[in-house]
Amino acid sequence: MATLPNPLPSLATSGLRLPPGTTVDATHDGPWHEPLLWYADRPATPDTWPRLLAEGRAVGLLPVLLDSGVRGEWPEKWELDPGTTSYPGDHDAEEVLAELWEVYVEDEPEGAAIGPFGPEWPGLAPTPSVSDPADAEERAAEIAARLTAEDSRMPGARAALVPARRSADIPAAMGWTGPLNHETDAARLCAVLRSWEDRFGIRVVALGFDHLTVSVAAPPATADEAVAVAAEHLAFCPDNIAHNTPATLRAYADRYVLGGESWSFWWD
Repeated sequence: MATLPNPLPSLATSGLRLPPGTTVDATHDGPWHEPLLWYADRPATPDTWPRLLAEGRAVGLLPVLLDSGVRGEWPEKWELDPGTTSYPGDHDAEEVLAELWEVYVEDEPEGAAIGPFGPEWPGLAPTPSVSDPADAEERAAEIAARLTAEDSRMPGARAALVPARRSADIPAAMGWTGPLNHETDAARLCAVLRSWEDRFGIRVVALGFDHLTVSVAAPPATADEAVAVAAEHLAFCPDNIAHNTPATLRAYADRYVLGGESWSFWWD
């Protein structure tokens, strides 16, 4: 995978004002030749994100929150596998989604859950008015603050820095294997995240062993736009729709996509 120079090996002398933390080079096959990420030793607070963004961006590092989830496991136990991860820029988002849609339709009886669409890939959803990049960063900070509040579902999440070209590339840069049962190369899904970054102003805000949360600066504003985006979500993460009640694109779109300021994905 093509990357920029990794600033993590010189983190101690970088001048960044970071809390005590840990660098991770542990992978599925043993230590990697350079650190894959740094993360704080203590939980993040609602004001952590903007400070970490400003500090990390200066040296080529991007922030993400890490969630140990019900397993209570941090990245050293996540089976990271950068050796089998390609580069997101080598993949076309629509081609990836079309292939995954085709696999889903073939595996599911009578094309379950794909209405109002048919078995043919319906194409990318319409692009809304793209917000200013500053709006995307502001929305990411808002979502990060919500996720780290005491009454949130990620109160123990820890702040991390990852050497990545853009937020959408963070999973691939780490060699993340969360979607392994659906897609073995996270970079292919990162290509989709890049498309969503360009079209909807998403930022990768949180990662767990098998789940991902993104902020959304310009979410779909109409029901038709939302169901078209839901089709992309189905290809990207079929479990999202399968575990929704009812398990239909329209129900999922109305509940999670229409006007949604964040999207979350979980792979079984």
